[in-house]
Amino acid sequence: MVDQELLKYLEGYLTDKRKALFHKVLSNRTKHFTVVLEDIYQAHNASAVIRTCDIFGIQDLYTIENKYTNKVSRHVAKGSQKWLTINRFNADGNNTKRCLHTLKESGYQIIGTTPHNDSCLIQDFDVTKKSAFVFGVEKEGISDYVKQHADGFLKIPMVGFTESLNISVAAAIILQEVTNKMRQFDISWQLTTEEKEVLYYDWVKKTIKNVDKIMAHYKEL
Repeated sequence: MVDQELLKYLEGYLTDKRKALFHKVLSNRTKHFTVVLEDIYQAHNASAVIRTCDIFGIQDLYTIENKYTNKVSRHVAKGSQKWLTINRFNADGNNTKRCLHTLKESGYQIIGTTPHNDSCLIQDFDVTKKSAFVFGVEKEGISDYVKQHADGFLKIPMVGFTESLNISVAAAIILQEVTNKMRQFDISWQLTTEEKEVLYYDWVKKTIKNVDKIMAHYKEL
């Protein structure tokens, strides 16, 4: 629950323009789609995908870290990482299994992104279903575990000699396509009122310098 009195107090440190921007962005945020990065070891690629998620309104991002630690390049991400909810699976054991289980428990269908022959073309993808798009490293692609447990596969049409795209480019193409179509359908793709309130409160705190001291002072009032 958000402490509304505290929130109102903290809002005093924000301009009306900043508050309006937060509400505008929140109105376009979605958890209908989410992105999963499986063992992406190149920080600039992972960071570019994070930035892409923010641009197209994807709130939640999941990182699977079996072999490599997911790192963020501030230069590439441009601060976008602080506005997203990043869920990291980096414990000992099969983090891919844990992540996919968590997503399925949350109602997502698992969609592996791969140029596999059985993959659905992006223009034919059913955007009405709650989906988690899994991206793997450029050369190896998604893991065998994802291939075995995915509910479907998605590919981008390619007519050149090259058979794969850089992960950040692939994510941008897919997210631009599916989020645009999603907004054209009469489905509940927006965040709930409670989700918006929680995120707004979090964003307000992240915007204010020395917020911990300010909150401590508020409690003494």
